Amino acid sequence: MSAKYTIGLDYGSDSVRSLIVNVETGEEVASVVFEYPRWKKGLYCNAPKNQFRQHPKDYLEGLEYTIVEALKKAPAGVAENVVGISVDTTGSTPVAVDEKGTPLSLTPGFEENPNAMFVLWKDHTAVKEADEINQLAREWDIDFTKFEGGVYSSEWFWAKLLHVIREDAAVYRAAYSWVEHCDWIPAVLTGNTNPKTLKRSRCAAGHKAMWHEAFNGLPSEEFLTKLDPMLGGLRDRLFKETYTCEVSAGKLTPEWAAKLGLSTNVVVGVGAFDAHLGALGGQIEPYYLSKVMGTSTCDMLIAPMEEVGDKLIQGICGQVDGSIVPGMLGMEAGQSAFGDIYAWFKQVLMWPVENILAGSTSIDEATKARIIEETSSRIIPELTKAAEQIPIEDSGIVALDWMNGRRTPDANQNLKGVISGLNLGSDAPRIFRALVEATAFGSKAIVDRFRREGVRIDGVIALGGVAKKSPFVMQIVADVLNMPIKVARSEQACALGSAMAAAVVAGVYATTAEAQAKMGGGFETEYHPIPENVAKYEQLYDKYVKLGKLIEFGM
Repeated sequence: MSAKYTIGLDYGSDSVRSLIVNVETGEEVASVVFEYPRWKKGLYCNAPKNQFRQHPKDYLEGLEYTIVEALKKAPAGVAENVVGISVDTTGSTPVAVDEKGTPLSLTPGFEENPNAMFVLWKDHTAVKEADEINQLAREWDIDFTKFEGGVYSSEWFWAKLLHVIREDAAVYRAAYSWVEHCDWIPAVLTGNTNPKTLKRSRCAAGHKAMWHEAFNGLPSEEFLTKLDPMLGGLRDRLFKETYTCEVSAGKLTPEWAAKLGLSTNVVVGVGAFDAHLGALGGQIEPYYLSKVMGTSTCDMLIAPMEEVGDKLIQGICGQVDGSIVPGMLGMEAGQSAFGDIYAWFKQVLMWPVENILAGSTSIDEATKARIIEETSSRIIPELTKAAEQIPIEDSGIVALDWMNGRRTPDANQNLKGVISGLNLGSDAPRIFRALVEATAFGSKAIVDRFRREGVRIDGVIALGGVAKKSPFVMQIVADVLNMPIKVARSEQACALGSAMAAAVVAGVYATTAEAQAKMGGGFETEYHPIPENVAKYEQLYDKYVKLGKLIEFGM
């Protein structure tokens, strides 16, 4: 009997990856990455204004390229034995669509309009709208944010779409509905892009759009029109039902089957967010915090509904039945910036190289290019080596990890990062170490909030680029959390989680737990807290908390 395979399609912030996995053994047989060309050029973005938009053509081109090329790399016979595809994406990353479900940027007149494109998760242009949602929710007889941690964020669905339609009358008039990225890709592959009938992800709807069964779906029409009359009637053009990741969205259309070189019998699963399916790929289990550690972090926790289903957990990014593992409560938290903070500091240090050296007439262009490239590639490794030698508290520097606002606990995108305690001896390695410690302290604030709200955490599972590449960062996080951290072996846990979900959708396995047991890659290393560091970091964390209160509340 021939082996069966599934494809995990993982859309990140900068690129999309297709991963082909043997469902019996978990072997990752082929993988291809496609960097979004328009995004890479910085098109449609305005970083100083926190505007980050992505063109759907980047997504479609990447979808076709990565699957076709991955199948070319795979052994002979794999293509005809692919049984399922599942998709994970960033989120909340919604887009305005017409009545057919076509993103407006794919329709005449809107091709170059950023407001007609997908509003990436880290777009923070909707801070004002999020504040308005929170204010109205506190005054309303039903708190529609209560399953979202009690605080709505500018990173989420309603704030983003409200900001766009207020800013752009043409988009407002042309937009029939709005669709999340993780819902649109399965809809395209299966040919059902009708906004009223395509299958919507419970993961996206529950965590970002204030959907809950207790509300009979989305927030009421009365609430939405009170928020802004421009939202009138939109609720009826959105959705009421939602679906978890083990549900089929349909089968590949003949058109897409031909493009990809696959059968029309391939089943496509309902989509979900990358961190949620990443937790699945990282073999999450109840009460183990799954930390996807990359440019930002997403912290996932699952627990049996009968044990925590009635708790309302304040300040997190939502609690949703089945959003990670069907049948369990999925809880989300995270930091708006993690690796992005290190990248920001690197760019600060690179300024003279890129702006002074680049303009020098003393050396030839080829040499300049090599120096710039080498300097850029070595900054973080060299900073890490130097920072490792600095004793804890030696620098006296304390930083806040709010460079991109705060996601959890208690979302507040108005907040800014802080570096305090600088003196004339504060060099780059000391500042870098303080920034790493700040990101670790942000992780601890999340753990502390879960525990304070009565949800235990038995251990930590880490995945993502930072977890795989930086023992320095991981050891500090383990010391600050005072918990062991297991690092998932797979280089691409999000795509692997999607492949696992696809195996359930295709009927190979009955549950995601079975898929995890058969397809999981296990763990490659484990970090253990160093007792003397734990004690020192407890004192430094106290300074972090006090500084945070001073900055946020002036106390």
